[in-house]
This record gives sequence, structure tokens and C-alpha cells, in this order.
Amino acid sequence: MKTIIAANWKMNKVRSEAQKTAKALREGIQKASLPSDRSVFVFPPFLSLDVVAEAFQGQSKTVVGAQNFYPAASGAFTGEVSLDMLKDCGATWVLVGHSERRHVLHEDNALIAEKTRFALEHGFGVMLCIGETLEEREAGKLQEVLSSQLSSALAPLGFDRDRMQDSCIIAYEPVWAIGTGKVAGEAEVTEAHALVKDILASVSQATKDLPVLYGGSVKPSNAHSLLQLANVDGLLVGGASLEAESFLQIITA
Repeated sequence: MKTIIAANWKMNKVRSEAQKTAKALREGIQKASLPSDRSVFVFPPFLSLDVVAEAFQGQSKTVVGAQNFYPAASGAFTGEVSLDMLKDCGATWVLVGHSERRHVLHEDNALIAEKTRFALEHGFGVMLCIGETLEEREAGKLQEVLSSQLSSALAPLGFDRDRMQDSCIIAYEPVWAIGTGKVAGEAEVTEAHALVKDILASVSQATKDLPVLYGGSVKPSNAHSLLQLANVDGLLVGGASLEAESFLQIITA
């Protein structure tokens, strides 16, 4: 299974900054001679998708995706973007269910499930984000929350195993560790990832082997140790991906 290192730039960088960072990443990746089993995903803001995709053109180990979309081909959805618009800018993957979409913008499991289905049916890859709040973890609801988030999005899908393996990635991100500087301990990450793998196996044969990334205050100093943990198939990186130098250290960890 490939090791996937993903960058979520969130609402950061104007076009010129995004272009500069993408070019620096491309040069760094080329110089680093990444292992054949390592892939890099970059999710820039909408307005920078085209310049980032252009910077990575011809780079087979790098994938460009979008942070959001609306699950309709077109229509009266003011302020939203469609998959066709994203494709036209060079995006081939989308983030779905990020904790900030769930908890800041109040997207529920039903909408996240609809987005997941719509994107996969229209040829996009989906990085599905899941994770519990601190209150949910302390209340002993870790399994309940993760099972609900995964099952609601994946159980209705009728895709075969090969298709799912190539087009869907799970990113576990404990909400209490995102942007806080607090990283889940090794035991907590191991427990959660083992649980996610068990839930995926219970959902369907098509989802049992999906890769599972860890996200939450990932930085160069902890990337290598996180990647050594059981069932951690890669990393979803926020703030530490905004500078090419620090993200390259994580990519090569």
C-alpha cells in the first residue's frame, strides 16, 4: 500500500504565493527521489487550483485536489462550485467531511454522504475525513462517532473493491488535535486507526482495505514516528504544509 502525504492549505495563500510554494515543492520532490510507494496530495484554495495544477503538471507522484464542492452538476447554488469547474482547473480529488466543514459550517452526515457518493460517481477521488471531538472521546463515544461517520458515507455505495481502493482515502483527524499543537498520543492514534480499519471491514469488502491517514498537528518533528504506527497509511497536514521546506521534510520522513 502507498504512503500518502497530503497538504490542506485551507484558506491560506493568494495565487502568487500558492504558485511559488507549488513550484518549490515540485523541485524539492524531484530532488528527493521519493520512494515508489509515496504519493503527495495538495489541496489548495479554489482560486489557486489552476496554478498549482500547472506547477505539478507531469509530476506523476503528485495529485491536486479541492477542499470542497457542491453535489450538483450546476444550478442556483450561489457561492458554490461544481466538479466540472474543479476538473477544468486541474483538480481530480476532493476533501469531504473535514472537521471544519462539519463543526464550523455544520455539514451533517447526510450531506457528507451525498458529497461522497456524487464525487465518486462522477470520477473524482474522495478523501473522506472523520474524527471525534474531545467531549465525544471523553464520553466514551469514539467508536460510535467513527462508525456513524464512516457507515453513513460508505455503506450506501455499490462500488467494487478495486474501484474504491483507487478512489477513496480515509483521513482520521481528532478534532481536538487540529490546529491546536496537540497531537494524539501514539496509543490514541493506534487505537483509533485499528478501530477505523475494523469499521471499514464491517462496512463492505469494497472498503476493508482503504488507506487511513492521520491528521492533527502533524509537523516535521513527529511525522516519522506517526508513520511507523500500525495502520497509519499516511498523513494529512495542515499548517506545516504551508511552507515548502517543512512540508518536504514531512514528505520525506
